[in-house]
Amino acid sequence: MKKPIQHAAMIAFWAATMLTVPAQAQDNGFADVKIETTDLGSGLYMMQGAGGNLGLSTGKDGAFLIDDQFAPLSAKIKTAIGKISANSVRFLVNTHWHYDHVGGNESIGKDGAIIVAHNNVRKRMSTDQFIKAFKREIKASPAIAWPIITFTDEISFYQNAQNIHVFHVKNAHTDGDAMVYFEDADVLHMGDVFFNKMYPFIDTGSGGSINGMIAAQERALALITDDTKIIPGHGPLASKADLQSNLAMLKAVRRAVLKTIADGKSEDEAVASDPLAALNAEWGNGFIKAEPMVRTVYGDLSKG
Repeated sequence: MKKPIQHAAMIAFWAATMLTVPAQAQDNGFADVKIETTDLGSGLYMMQGAGGNLGLSTGKDGAFLIDDQFAPLSAKIKTAIGKISANSVRFLVNTHWHYDHVGGNESIGKDGAIIVAHNNVRKRMSTDQFIKAFKREIKASPAIAWPIITFTDEISFYQNAQNIHVFHVKNAHTDGDAMVYFEDADVLHMGDVFFNKMYPFIDTGSGGSINGMIAAQERALALITDDTKIIPGHGPLASKADLQSNLAMLKAVRRAVLKTIADGKSEDEAVASDPLAALNAEWGNGFIKAEPMVRTVYGDLSKG
């Protein structure tokens, strides 16, 4: 299989498309995107292109897909799946509602896949949304793209000799996040609850919070083993040590921003004081830089 593309390039492309180009006009710019596939064993794969990382289970029961990136990439994703699976997508699980993760729902839904997600994903996909952090209006998706099975807390699948546990984590990246754990293969897809090796985007306008991100990562760490392969929402394939490092960073960010609030600094004063100076060289190389990270967390924590 091909090696995964570099996460910095992937994030830069995702930022340029998701945050600056209307969802309905993204066909330009995707021609050169390649879907790269990493074999995780036990019929499981991680797939990368542009947008959120995909998870795939293959076998006699049909393909089980996690997320589907941007709409213009659907044909490429289906072709990539066809190279490793004799069966089409039977189930599609969305980790949350952002269209770099659900853009392919319409195409895959038309093929007959059963789309599954948290209740709040259906609510957000079926109505117009607004990403406050980027002042972006997102129109409702067509009905064929909506999840047709939803859950509140958790749901289980038994496919391709795998026990697959899908569970909700509250108010983390959004209000509808789900993680997917392949118990037998010991592979965990964390969606955008985990941006590996970079500051995350926390969509507070969609119910996300830094405390929820921290709690979700702590829950994941309590679940996994030293050998677990972790598919992050963005970034390269990760290990338990990578997740532990990411969690430590989030806690350090929270402490640093809380101190600026306790010191009576305004949001602008907090940004000017550069509270994340000790973290930026390691974590500020994705599309979320120090300033938006501070502003997001300051706005989130100051609400309380």
